[in-house]
Amino acid sequence: LYMEDCKARLKPTTYAGKEFLINSHVLPFFGGMPINKITATTIRKWQTELISSPNNYSDTYLKTIHNQVSAIFNFACKYYKLPENPARLCGSMGKKHADSMQFWTIDEFKRFAVEISNKVVSETVFNLLFWSGMRSGEMLALNLNDFDFEAKTVSINKNYARLNNEDLILEPKTPKSKRIVALPPFLCDMVKAYSEKLVDYEPTERLFNVTKHYLKHEMDRGCKRSGVKTIRVHDLRHSHASLLIEMGFSPLLIS
Repeated sequence: LYMEDCKARLKPTTYAGKEFLINSHVLPFFGGMPINKITATTIRKWQTELISSPNNYSDTYLKTIHNQVSAIFNFACKYYKLPENPARLCGSMGKKHADSMQFWTIDEFKRFAVEISNKVVSETVFNLLFWSGMRSGEMLALNLNDFDFEAKTVSINKNYARLNNEDLILEPKTPKSKRIVALPPFLCDMVKAYSEKLVDYEPTERLFNVTKHYLKHEMDRGCKRSGVKTIRVHDLRHSHASLLIEMGFSPLLIS
């Protein structure tokens, strides 16, 4: 009942992530239990099992799993008269934020960029991510019409995802995610040069016909060849924020 309710209200990618967490970490433990027989003690035992797992789950991942379970109980309390949420009584596990944020300095990024510059699409997309701070899904959804080379800006108004071997163009992560971002001139020239090399390309089509898996692969390749520390693709967004802080921009403006 909970998943049926979610399916009608969530983006397909969000739903798929929720479904994976529940099938992997919730149903194997709670699957055969009547929901009104699950107590805070039961939740505690489940938490202990996950915290002690040889998979060594991160604190942020443990927190995410707990939140999913708590959401199911909240749904039961609100709509099916379950007296209380045992996951709330028990208390959470893990942490909302990681202990430290990974990012690259300009020097580290430049060392990395040299090593992936032999592929024009890689050079263009990673420079876009680092110098604009956009999310990878936002970048992968861009088309040529989103760029204004005269004003030196890019309009971010959609998000790309791939689910069940199907390409999806979705709404951005949040309403505030729709924005216009200023770009340095060299980056505009790089995107323009890249687009001019494309054959039979329509300006309304996706400009970068790659996937998040491709980005991860190229990130690993560039890190290995350059010797810079390995970070996630999303950490390029953190790197951009760190760069802006160093340049003296206020946290409010950065956010």
